[in-house]
Amino acid sequence: MKIAILSRAPRSYSTQRLRAATIDRGHEVRVLDSMRFAIDLSGAEPDLQYRGRRLSEYDAIIPRIGNSITYYGTAVVRQFEQMDVYTPNTAAGIANSRDKLRANQILSRHGIAMPPTAFVRDRADVIPAIERVGGAPVVLKLLEGTQGIGVILAPEIKVAEAIIETLQSTRQNVLIQKFIKESKGRDIRALVIGDRVVAAMRRIANGDEFRSNVHRGGGVERVELDTEYEHAAVRSAQIMGLKIAGVDMLESDDGPLVMEVNSSPGLEGIETATKLDVAGAVIDYIANQVAFPQIDVRERLSVSTGYGVAELVVHGDANLIGKPLGDSGLRERDIAVLTLHRGATVIPNPLPYHVLEADDRLLCFGKLEEMRSLIPARPRRRPRVKRLPKQPLPAPE
Repeated sequence: MKIAILSRAPRSYSTQRLRAATIDRGHEVRVLDSMRFAIDLSGAEPDLQYRGRRLSEYDAIIPRIGNSITYYGTAVVRQFEQMDVYTPNTAAGIANSRDKLRANQILSRHGIAMPPTAFVRDRADVIPAIERVGGAPVVLKLLEGTQGIGVILAPEIKVAEAIIETLQSTRQNVLIQKFIKESKGRDIRALVIGDRVVAAMRRIANGDEFRSNVHRGGGVERVELDTEYEHAAVRSAQIMGLKIAGVDMLESDDGPLVMEVNSSPGLEGIETATKLDVAGAVIDYIANQVAFPQIDVRERLSVSTGYGVAELVVHGDANLIGKPLGDSGLRERDIAVLTLHRGATVIPNPLPYHVLEADDRLLCFGKLEEMRSLIPARPRRRPRVKRLPKQPLPAPE
């Protein structure tokens, strides 16, 4: 294979380890500066130039996109995707994970356990938001902070209010998050590659510091995760659209709470703690997956006029509960079921004998008009304003 590592720090530990692991496995590798690309949209096919010259062909890229160049870096990754070059982390996945609010919204939609979180802009909403997440102390996070920068522990409501007001005055967006006392100064970093956790470490803060980031002087130790933590890490990375990710979790009394999904996880801390060849595992995974470049399935399938992708939920009134998929009548209506989601379980390409249950979610491709008729009407919210009585009110005496 010929692999490009997109990195602005060619001498960093992570970039050097990935480069060495690629060479050790007999592949060709180059480290390319993400900001030296020029995106060429003038030709019949998508193309890239690097340092003023047309880029040679690559089989795969490993994006190491820094926080400060997210917009341009993801544009370059997206162009590689358009050129059918394999990338383990898509541009959309990188962008989603980089914005903490967007990441929390996506993960919460899929039922991932996280510390209670709120986001507000109006000053009058700050104190109610703090109370909703459990009251002081609270953790305040800048939406685009990294390595523990922009994470503040506010011990009292008034202090939190003052900090938020100050940060918002400088046009900073702040998340308000519950402080998980039992995990103070400790968290778990799980390194996910594909559909498994290949390494995990516990990060321990130094002294009274509540942030456990290695860049803040924290220590690390190898840890063996139980099934609940592994499942939370892998599912979080998959939901974000990342095949290689560092998933940070708090150890709460109620189990793992996902804090962040990092699309460019550092390798030094976890390789030091675990003594494992994580960089080699990354290259081995890419070698096995390089024949399957990322594509936007919804975009490709929606090109046919009148056809599209939709998610259908099996409700009690759908007359489908207890029926095998082959007897559901969907195939006869030109609707193909791509995956069946049942709770946290995903059944790809479900077969005709799979029996449908209540609340199953079917990811389907087919005629939009046929699928529209199967989507139940959304329940309307009850109006806050009371309706006027049918009989007119008596006139005041």
